[in-house]
Amino acid sequence: MSFSQAISTCFRKYAVFSGRATRSEYWYFVLFLILGGIACDILDGIVFGGSIQTTENSVSLRSEGPLNGLFSLLTLLPSLAAGWRRMHDTGRSGLYLLYPLIVIVGIGTFTALFGVLPWQLDGIFMIAMSIAMVILIISPLLVLWWLSRPSQPGANEWGAAPVSVDAQVTP
Repeated sequence: MSFSQAISTCFRKYAVFSGRATRSEYWYFVLFLILGGIACDILDGIVFGGSIQTTENSVSLRSEGPLNGLFSLLTLLPSLAAGWRRMHDTGRSGLYLLYPLIVIVGIGTFTALFGVLPWQLDGIFMIAMSIAMVILIISPLLVLWWLSRPSQPGANEWGAAPVSVDAQVTP
């Protein structure tokens, strides 16, 4: 699947969470999201102005214009749907895509319920929070690894294997 085909497929399946997505479809769409975000950030800086922030080690342009936010909002649902379908293609439920979010919500809920920050804990709570923080670091890496896995051959419970455009034979 080519870059443009992947983008058009993901936008055509804007909110389709069923079925499967090939590796090239998903990762080309991720590349589009990264490039689109950079382009919108640059346009925000040009059109709406930006401020140059300097620290000891770096200089960065910080723009707070609406274009990048609008781009992110418009592509949120298709990116979730593409990731969900990609998980299906590897033989996993799309809910696996949300593992890092579940850990973040759990840590936030714990902090809100007990009214303490993670570094203010003692004893068993500190051990539990330390384990949660390790899971918080590992879970996005695990999700990325799952998303990069090859397609599950043949049909699975989410449908038939997607046929790559490159693999199609024309008569």
